Amino acid sequence: MPSEPRSARRSVTDMTEYVLPTHTNVYGTVFGGQIMAWIDLCAAICAERHCGAHAVTAGVDDLAFQRPVRVGQVVRLRARVTATFRSSLEIFVDVEGEDPVAGERWPCVSAWLTFVAVGADGAHVEVPPLAIETDEDRALRADAEERRRTRLERARRRAP
Repeated sequence: MPSEPRSARRSVTDMTEYVLPTHTNVYGTVFGGQIMAWIDLCAAICAERHCGAHAVTAGVDDLAFQRPVRVGQVVRLRARVTATFRSSLEIFVDVEGEDPVAGERWPCVSAWLTFVAVGADGAHVEVPPLAIETDEDRALRADAEERRRTRLERARRRAP
């Protein structure tokens, strides 16, 4: 299935979620798990746009919440492909909080997710390569390769 390299711009995914009381804890701030679900959804759409196939979550790296988002505010998510491998790809998702009345935005959390592309039979399929078009693309790819090496080494150490 891999074809010509595809630009990261082709699959950038933006989501906006209005924070309702059902999304929040007793303090009126969004549950971390709700934000994680939105991150996973945004990243999955981005991965599938890049692959032209279904993709499933294989892992999530380094979630560190910076500032909460409250009921009545907005969560803004942006996902982009940072690297592709044989049947997997890494997606970066950046999340901001927004007070639409005050016009303020702030960093909430960011994460790197690994997805695996799968065919109709559930077997892994090859991922189209990522076109490296800018210095930022090159830097993101290099960092992604290092994160992948770390993930694979960690997995080897855990294997029986």
